[in-house]
Amino acid sequence: MTARGRAGGGFSVEQPLWRAVSAFRLLTLLYAVGTYPRLAGHYQDRTAGWVYLGLLAAWTFATVRPFSSKLRCGWGWLYTDLAAVVAGILLTRVFDSHAGVLQGDPTLPTIRAAGAVLGFAVMGGWLPAAVSGLAVGLADIVEAGGVTASDLHNIVLLMLAGVAIGYVIEVARASELTLARALEIQAVTRERERLARDIHDGVLQVLAMVQRRGSEAGGEAAELGRMAGEQERALRALIAEGLAPNPSYVAPVVRRRSRSGPDAATAGPGADRSDLDRSDLDPSGAGSDGGAAEQDLRSLIAPLAGARVTVSAPGTPVLLPGHAVRELGAAVGAALDNVRRHAGEQAQAWILVEDEPDEVVVSIRDDGPGFDAAARLGEAEREGRLGVSQSIRGRLRDLGGSADLFSAPGQGTEIELRVPRGAAGAAAGTAAVPGPRTAGSPVAGPGTNQPSREGSAG
Repeated sequence: MTARGRAGGGFSVEQPLWRAVSAFRLLTLLYAVGTYPRLAGHYQDRTAGWVYLGLLAAWTFATVRPFSSKLRCGWGWLYTDLAAVVAGILLTRVFDSHAGVLQGDPTLPTIRAAGAVLGFAVMGGWLPAAVSGLAVGLADIVEAGGVTASDLHNIVLLMLAGVAIGYVIEVARASELTLARALEIQAVTRERERLARDIHDGVLQVLAMVQRRGSEAGGEAAELGRMAGEQERALRALIAEGLAPNPSYVAPVVRRRSRSGPDAATAGPGADRSDLDRSDLDPSGAGSDGGAAEQDLRSLIAPLAGARVTVSAPGTPVLLPGHAVRELGAAVGAALDNVRRHAGEQAQAWILVEDEPDEVVVSIRDDGPGFDAAARLGEAEREGRLGVSQSIRGRLRDLGGSADLFSAPGQGTEIELRVPRGAAGAAAGTAAVPGPRTAGSPVAGPGTNQPSREGSAG
């Protein structure tokens, strides 16, 4: 198995072909041994023919293991195998009668010679296969004492088969390299998105808060807020350009997310639950069991309830793998943060948790002004604002779920998060694109506790 094959998921496209070559050599050897008794009456030296076939059988059986894998088979094995069959072809003229040669008796190795050509094809591609096929063809011409129609036909077929298989091997190798590279790019992209989410959920949130609080305080704090705003914009630009953030900046931000971390102090005594970003959700899973055990989603969603946030959840536990619970909770926190930023500090929000047999659905709705989802989200992503594209949709995509966003100007916003139970925690699935608002769906007012199916935290 090649290194590229391992990079492509533990499977090399060449390995089955090497097994096929090994099997082909054995089967064609049996054919050669079975054919010889029928023609032995033509041979002047029958014993010598049997001796050669015995040596060829011993060589073939002894090299089954080397010829079963590219890691074990080298060019030396291939050259020796080719020499063995070429010698058998030439010895046919020595052992067979002149009349038998003129009648076109099969050579001693018969189609066993094709096994050597296939080995070169699998090892080196079409060019080594063509050269080895030409060597076998020249040996056939020498054995026959000239070019015959039968020999020419066999030579052409042998070379065409070798070249075709060699070409297919080269195409397969190129495809395997492309697949390995695509998997590497996918892994890098997912890691970049994960780091971008952590940056957005930690550093950018802190910078935005410093800018806002500095502007409110005035004086030297206003200058500090201005500098924080500049750093926030610069960092968003880097993220928008697709540059991978330095992981050394992520760890301290993640540690600040615990309830006892500095963020709890910087939030201020007047901050209520609607101002929460990710501090109570801890998507990093620090101090957890690694995400394997199931957890109750309500334990992360219920603390978000407050004066301006209403949480509705089932009376029974909503169980999901720990990793899925943390990621889904972080996505809900990102949605609430968008409500605070874009709908205003006084906006009301409603969270509805639905525990369905095949999936868990969490809806977050606000009574804000709403927006044109297609235009606003595209602009935000270009500016490096990743609240929806990464902190919400990216997380749900990695869980194998989806995030559907609905919004209309003047009618509030809603985001619907879906996590299939069978795919929770899997790195598969595609985040849904923003869909049009459902026609005729009512938008509940500020005093309503049940979410509608409209809107999304933008």
